[in-house]
Amino acid sequence: MAKRILIVGGVTGGASAAARLRRLDESAEIVIFERGPHVSYSNCSLPYFLSRVVPDSGSLLMVTPERFKKQYNIEVRAETEVTSIDRAAKTIRVKRHADGTESTERYDVLILSPGAEPIRPKSIKGVDRENVFTVRSVADIEKLDAWLAARDAKDVAVVGGGFIGCEVAENLRESKRNVALIEAMPQIMAPFDFDMAQILHKEMLDHGVTLILKDGVKRIGEKEIELASGRTIKAEATVLAIGVRPETELAKAAELEIGDTGGIRVNHNYQTSDPSIYAVGDAIEVFHRLTRKWTRLALAWPAQMQGRAAADHICGLSHRSKGVIGSSVLRVFNLYAACTGLSERAAKEAGIPCESACVIPADKVSLMPGSAPIHLKLVFETPTGRILGAQAIGKDAANRRIDVIAALISMGGTLDDLKETELCYAPVVGTAKDAVHMAALVGLNLLDGRFRQVPVSAVRSLVESGACIVDVREKGEYAASHLKNAINIPLSELRGRMDEIPKNRPVYLHCRSSQRSYNAIMALQQHGFGNVVNIAGSYLGICLYEYAQDILEGREKIVTAYNFN
Repeated sequence: MAKRILIVGGVTGGASAAARLRRLDESAEIVIFERGPHVSYSNCSLPYFLSRVVPDSGSLLMVTPERFKKQYNIEVRAETEVTSIDRAAKTIRVKRHADGTESTERYDVLILSPGAEPIRPKSIKGVDRENVFTVRSVADIEKLDAWLAARDAKDVAVVGGGFIGCEVAENLRESKRNVALIEAMPQIMAPFDFDMAQILHKEMLDHGVTLILKDGVKRIGEKEIELASGRTIKAEATVLAIGVRPETELAKAAELEIGDTGGIRVNHNYQTSDPSIYAVGDAIEVFHRLTRKWTRLALAWPAQMQGRAAADHICGLSHRSKGVIGSSVLRVFNLYAACTGLSERAAKEAGIPCESACVIPADKVSLMPGSAPIHLKLVFETPTGRILGAQAIGKDAANRRIDVIAALISMGGTLDDLKETELCYAPVVGTAKDAVHMAALVGLNLLDGRFRQVPVSAVRSLVESGACIVDVREKGEYAASHLKNAINIPLSELRGRMDEIPKNRPVYLHCRSSQRSYNAIMALQQHGFGNVVNIAGSYLGICLYEYAQDILEGREKIVTAYNFN
């Protein structure tokens, strides 16, 4: 008799599993139950409908129930909710939203792909008002867009600075609305280190977003929001993007094992504690291959591959999960921000000894049109040199650099492996020595103790304490803008002016992006200067690190002028 496979939830994980099952087993009876009206849509593209980058909401739909039936012979029952699982009888109870009728369905194999639901904190007064929205489905984004249009609403608050919050804020701003982005933590985009997040803060501010950090929401009203600090801001509508929680009610009621993170516990084949029930997508917890701990990862690629892997195992094919590393990319106005693996903060929190290399080379040969700096931070384990993670932000191809590093992390690669990785090169797309190569070389220099560095986060205290700082840029660069109290000794004059540099106390060197200051340090060390330290990121990194904080906190600048060129 043909195997009957029931799938709870479509979209990424469920739909992927269904399509793979059909390719492997033409005889199986496959039924998807989706409680919403749409079984397959591009949920990652939802925010782009607000700015009409996606011209109409219908474009968000990927595969209709009719297409599933005609092309794959898969039955889809939309707006039908699975309300319970009877594991002993191997049945589920389902309810049709249209007429409220209920029925019992038998299964041989059950796949759970219920996803995750947006968090609506009950501690926020007014969180259930009609002008409060979340973004999870096509229906959600249509509702938000229609509400804003009907009232010609101009002031919108977005609560939460993660992927959804940043994308919603960007697209609302592109639609000519006044946008406030509110984040309770000191930075947006938690997967990035604080120093890298400052680049994104600047981009938000430069595009007119009112950025509010280290403040939560206390109350939501009809026309304004009251923050935990007592501050009020105008907001005719509020979008909650605080995070998601896995939808595990069905699994809990069926007494399936729930993991420590709150997600459904699965094995390497995505089987739950009941071998005939599988689970994939945002509802499960996954194993992190670097921290060696369970975590949750609400991203599209893992859900796609989990659905495929579950289908493979159901059809007798072997699968071995190696764990996740968390690769992702985000566009923030004119910048692309990509990351993979562990941030420096996350690595230290996991108890992994590490260091980081920060470089700011050009993303393509500098004489080519459109050439711009790319900010790359590479995190590696000490003393092994094993690559732990990376973050890149730039106007072009940040994700390409991170993809290269993600591949190496997946293979246990080291700084030496990255240094020797052969990449494509043409002046219009990159440099002969790519940003990833430069980061690896800097990392090896640090690992081997060839020079020492301090991060940009240390510079303010150095300036304020009167530390000896030497700026090795040329005189014209220094005159245009420089660190207060810094001494200008251009690299081109260094060998004739070494007597001006003290040997009896630490000396901190910088240039524009740390390349000239590195050259200066190597020369000085060979002349007996054992007290010289490079400032990672140098003047460009300092300006980007300080800019948003100076504005948001109203503090005095430590530079005579910001310079981002």
